[in-house]
Amino acid sequence: MPKILYLVHNLADPAVGRRVAMFRQGGAEVELAGFRRGDAPPPRLPLDRVVELDVTHDGRMLQRMRATLAAAWRAPRWAKQLRRPDVIVARNLEMLGVAQRLMRIWAVPPILVYECLDIHRLMLRTDRVGQAMRALEQQLMRNVELVITSSPAFVRHYFDRYGSPPVRLVENKVFAPDISAFGSNPVLAADPGVLRVGWFGALRCNRSLAALQALSQRLDGHVKVTLAGRPALTELGDFHRRVAQAPHIQFRGAFAYPQDLPALYSAVHFVWAIDFFEAGLNSNWLLPNRLYEGCLNGAIPIALAGTETARFIERLGIGVVLPDIAQDTLVSMFAAMTPARVLELAAGVAAQERLTFLCEARECSDLVHRLTTRQPATAVLEAAA
Repeated sequence: MPKILYLVHNLADPAVGRRVAMFRQGGAEVELAGFRRGDAPPPRLPLDRVVELDVTHDGRMLQRMRATLAAAWRAPRWAKQLRRPDVIVARNLEMLGVAQRLMRIWAVPPILVYECLDIHRLMLRTDRVGQAMRALEQQLMRNVELVITSSPAFVRHYFDRYGSPPVRLVENKVFAPDISAFGSNPVLAADPGVLRVGWFGALRCNRSLAALQALSQRLDGHVKVTLAGRPALTELGDFHRRVAQAPHIQFRGAFAYPQDLPALYSAVHFVWAIDFFEAGLNSNWLLPNRLYEGCLNGAIPIALAGTETARFIERLGIGVVLPDIAQDTLVSMFAAMTPARVLELAAGVAAQERLTFLCEARECSDLVHRLTTRQPATAVLEAAA
């Protein structure tokens, strides 16, 4: 059974738990090491060994950098708790630096994999700062054998441009091996009456919150908005006050993945899949979790023209693509949403092949097999099997 050491910058990130579960489903033994966010509880993961390296804080880049350097320096000591892995998977750039320190510990170095699911805005600057960050990344990738990323746009706009080892596309599909019943759009059972929009997951986009708040107020309850997940208070510091003052917006708090997804998305007609957190860059290129979660459970996706999310749903012939999120645009869109139109859009989503949005066991096995198999170092995009 192959052994994977997974290095992560946030042990409490739900996405970390999902990836660990995928590795285990694929037949690997997994050990985990990483940092815990200061406001997060210790992670509850089904692993025998989780090594907490330090506590870090959102929005404090220098503190995170110091903690990363210290963890890398101490690596020969804390790594004694670990068995020699066959593969080290480093989730983001800072953990790749820690991984490079670990590579010197074992007489036979493991396969090194770089998991890059977001391109930070620092990496895309055109000044000396951006050049220095990209040079650092290239240096840290010197013996990386595979890059994992989640959107073809990251490859087109970044890795193809600046160069990388082979890239494996692993989409943010829903991983729910124990769930057999999925949600459906409520319009399939009854006339919609009030239209409901869901914005779920990592809530970090101030423009999205402002647009949904203004829309629900302007239409005076004809459109209601449900929020659920983890608001990024470093970006939305007044989140709770704004939501409390909005009569047509409800915040349900955090939700359990994946067991809460069917009920959560079955209570809304549309899923908001628009993000301006890093507009024009990462936000344009990513394919968010909520896109897959929503479509799997029948919600109609709303995307912004020119983004990878819009390209994704346009290829499938589903959802709504908006040119912008100006109030007049949003009001016009929802004014055109007759019951028949909502039913037509919902039926289009329901007709899609479920595996477009759902990760099956075979994909996990294929991923683990690829991670543990050395390949010729040719920079190509590998379509996920």
